[in-house]
This record gives sequence, C-alpha cells and structure tokens, in this order.
Amino acid sequence: MKKALITIITVFVLDQLSKWYILEHVMNPPKVLRINDFLNIVLAWNRGVSFSMFANGGEFTPHILTIITVVIFCGLIYWIRKEKSQANQVLLALIAGGALGNIVDRIRFKAVVDFIDFYIYDYHWPAFNIADSAICVGAILFMVYPYLTNKKEKESK
Repeated sequence: MKKALITIITVFVLDQLSKWYILEHVMNPPKVLRINDFLNIVLAWNRGVSFSMFANGGEFTPHILTIITVVIFCGLIYWIRKEKSQANQVLLALIAGGALGNIVDRIRFKAVVDFIDFYIYDYHWPAFNIADSAICVGAILFMVYPYLTNKKEKESK
C-alpha cells in the first residue's frame, strides 16, 4: 500500500505542477508552441470526459462529472487497499493519481487543463495531460500485466 500511496502522490504532484507551470508561465498568453514535427504545447479546456465527450451537456455537467470522478477515485482506493498484488496496487494507483489530478481541475476550473498536443501530419490526437497519461498507462498495463506474468510463469516451469 505504501508504494501505491507514493505513486498516487507523485502522479498528482507532477500533474498539478505541470498544469500550474503551463498556465502561469507557458500559456500566458495562450498560444501554440511547436516542439517538433509531432508535438505541440497548447492550452485546451476539457469540460467533458475523454475526447471531450459530454462537453456540451449543460451547466450541471461539470458537477456531475466531478461527482462521478470522485466516486471512481474512492472505488480505486478501496480496490487498492484490497488488492494483494503490489504491482496491481501501483498500476491502480497510477489511475487513481491521474483521477485525483483531474478532480482538482474540475473543482478549480470546472474543466480539465490539457496541454499536450500529439499529431501525425494533420491528424491530432485530442489534447491531454500528465494525469490522462498516467490513467492510460495504468489501465493498459493493468490489463496486460496478468498475461505477462502468466507467460513468465509458464516459461519457468
């Protein structure tokens, strides 16, 4: 549980520091910063969920999304406490840390601060942030990890 708590705090702090830096120093005033041929730094306010779904849902949508995210975060904390595998605890903690970072944004701004704009030619992936990255990496590894460990167990027999 200790490593999971450290992971949650680390993801949360990195996410919030990066958003603070982007808002205060990089995007003041807002602009598009071209980093290379596939990456920009932008300022995007996501008032919905993934890929801005439900962004135009009305004035209560931010509150509803915040409540849903808090419930999910609490469920993840409960799951982490019950999880026996330390690796799974850390992977779930990546998701929880990202969720917490986005919860704070929703409470402060009624939107999530996104700033990483990844693209290939004219196709742009929706802007995202460190919290979103932690959620995606944690979720993907959580799904793949059992297959990796089973493969290693079979090879060692």
